[in-house]
Order: sequence, then structure tokens, then C-alpha cells
Amino acid sequence: MIRNRISLGLVLALLAATGVPSWAQNSSTSSAQTKPSDSPQAKPLDPEISRSVELTLRSKLSVPPDYSIHVGPRTSSDTPGFDTLTVSFDLPGHPEHSQKLDFLISTDNKTLERVARWDISKDPANLVPAGDRPVRGNPNAKVVLVNFDDLECPYCAKLHSELFPDTLDHYKGLVKIVYRDMPIEDLHPWAMHAAVNANCLASQSGSSYWSFVDYVHTHGEDITGPDRDLKKSTALLDKLALEQSEKDKLDSVKLSACIAKQDESGVHTEMKLSDTLDIESTPTLYVNGEKVEGAVPEDVLWPVIDRALVSEGITPPPDPYVQPAKPAAGTTGQTAAQPAPGS
Repeated sequence: MIRNRISLGLVLALLAATGVPSWAQNSSTSSAQTKPSDSPQAKPLDPEISRSVELTLRSKLSVPPDYSIHVGPRTSSDTPGFDTLTVSFDLPGHPEHSQKLDFLISTDNKTLERVARWDISKDPANLVPAGDRPVRGNPNAKVVLVNFDDLECPYCAKLHSELFPDTLDHYKGLVKIVYRDMPIEDLHPWAMHAAVNANCLASQSGSSYWSFVDYVHTHGEDITGPDRDLKKSTALLDKLALEQSEKDKLDSVKLSACIAKQDESGVHTEMKLSDTLDIESTPTLYVNGEKVEGAVPEDVLWPVIDRALVSEGITPPPDPYVQPAKPAAGTTGQTAAQPAPGS
């Protein structure tokens, strides 16, 4: 555990990290709070100080005006020179939009601080588990890229076709890639069907899964079709999966039954994980637990991977984009920084 005390000016950043500024988190999901009224050490807060705390929090946290703020009494804390102050944020008539947070107030009433505790005991690589999913790359690599993917998402397709091949080539066995399902059905009507078919293949062969994913991500427009007929799209997805099965000599009877059943329960299990991580868009990557959103270029993603490798005691490969300076014209055999003799 780490206990980090920050000044009031950083409270907003802290709360952003804990998901509070949405003002939609149910109070039952927040950490347990001590009820000041239950403590014999509770002391009423001076009304002027209470008002000052409220106005400061409204300003620093950009609290919507329709929210009410109640500043509770002060109680003793473990921090010398500070008492604990429990503050409630409520939207009248909507108890689900409520949050209680503990702050620290100095005994001279001049400083308000926020204390947070984060569990750092878990292995970073396991913060976002890879699960029992097909692996691309070195299965024994210590750095894993967990990608929450939508097979109909054009940005996912861009990441898949343009970035991942270069990444695997650059790191040569130092990383592995795992896809987890996050079809956004409101935007992509055949994404769920594609995910189910991919998982039917994965149940028999990881390589067949990846071949199917490769094709779907590079032929999305063909699958959608000019008339955007969902029945035609799903029929084509079924045909592609069955053709992949025949090519790889899988159990076609078993695969046909899986495709016909269209059991979405496995995909929904994957999606629950994305909900717990508050993922709102695809693609979203986690590199040994470090979050990267969107189809980012290599010069953004690779430093993240390098940091993960270094944390595992592995030296990253040299950056191919860092090239030595070329000699200036007319100075063959001289470095660009040195003038030619007699100049």
C-alpha cells in the first residue's frame, strides 16, 4: 500500500484517477467511509470554515451547481496536524448519483488535503489479465499487450494491420499480444457475430483465430457490403469461419454447431471486464497494466512497451527512428560537427 498526501490543487487530478468527477458513481462502489456522527471524537465545524470548504471544492472540482455538498464534522486522523473531514456530494432526487469522500483539514483550518491509498502489491502484468485467449508473439514473453478489440471498428483495424506487425517485428520475441472482446453493438451491428465466430475458431485453434481476425480486420468494408445488409454480413462471416476451418483441417461439424448456436455468453464475460476497467472506446490497450487509448502511432506505443521491458529487467531494442547525423556536403570523411582542415 502507498499513502500519498497531495495539496488541494491536485485533488481534481486524484479524483479523476479514481473516477469520481463523473458524478455518477454509486456510493456503494466507493471505499468505506467512517460516519462522523458515529465517532465520539467528532467535532462540529465552524459554519464559516464549512462554507469555505464547500466553495473551494465546488471551484477546484468543478462540481455542477445542481449538486448539494454537505461537509461533515471533523474527526481525528492518523496524520499529525490534520483532522478528517467527510464530504458528501449528492444530486437531489437521484441517490444513485452520490459520493462520499474523506479529506484532511489542518488543525489551523488553513489547508485542505486529499489522502488516497493505492494497492501496489499486484504484479503490473496481471492488472489486466490476458485470460485464456489466443496469443500472438512469444507465449513466454514477460510483456503482454492486452487489446480490447471490436472486429468492425475501423480504428481497431488500423491498429491491427498497420501497427501490430511492425511491433512484433521490432521486439522480436520480447512481447505477446492478446485480444479481448469489446464489440460496440450500437455502432457496429455485425461485431458481436464476428466475435462469436472468432471464439468458435479459437476453441479449436489459436492460429485459426488469428487468421480469421486478420481477414476480418482487413476486409471490413467488404463484410459490411454496399447495401449494409446485416444478414448478408453475418452469412459472409459464417462462410469465412467455415473456410478457415477447412483450410486448417479443424472439426468442421463442431465448428458449424458453434457458429449456428451463436452463444454470446463468452463475449459478454469479456465485456464485463471492460466495464470494470471503465473502457469506453476501442481500441484500448494495456501494456503490462499501462493504459493506451486509440490507434496510436509507434512513437507513442513503443516507449510504453520499452518502459514495461525495463521494469522487467530487459533492455529494449534500439529505436529505429534515431539515426546518426549525416555528414555535411563536401566533408566526406569528416563529422558534420568538425570543419574541414584549412577552413
